[in-house]
Amino acid sequence: MKIKNWLLVGAPLVGGTFIGRLTADNAKADYEKYKQPPFAPPKETFGIVWPLLYTMMGIARILIDESKEKDEAIIAYRTQLGLNYLWSLLYFKYKYRGTALIESFCLFTAVLVTAIKFYQKNTWAGLLLLPYVIWSAFASYLNGATWFLNRDQASYSNE
Repeated sequence: MKIKNWLLVGAPLVGGTFIGRLTADNAKADYEKYKQPPFAPPKETFGIVWPLLYTMMGIARILIDESKEKDEAIIAYRTQLGLNYLWSLLYFKYKYRGTALIESFCLFTAVLVTAIKFYQKNTWAGLLLLPYVIWSAFASYLNGATWFLNRDQASYSNE
């Protein structure tokens, strides 16, 4: 595999790992401290799911890189990745929980748009993002339900 391809696969994984390390302590404490909604997975699930999703994003990005007229797809990809990283900072680091909820719907929309654009350029690239689309929808549910269950606690949000 070319070095460029390694970089395309590694970039979301490295970025996600960096953001994860910045927010890990807050995330673990929050998961134990606040009420969790129905269907909330064990906290260990996130450390398994996110590296897989970031790797799949990177592989999908390689497939798109080989396409012609990829500009819109790459812009969508970068947008969703930036929103992805931003959500963790908003929610865990700064505790802007309501803002993070709104941002999670923007993120879901950006992930969906990216998956569609990738699918239009390369079927496999789009299909590789399908688990991410599903997980983003689930994450928005978790964010919204957790906010609803805990919004009255003063320590839950800085907003």
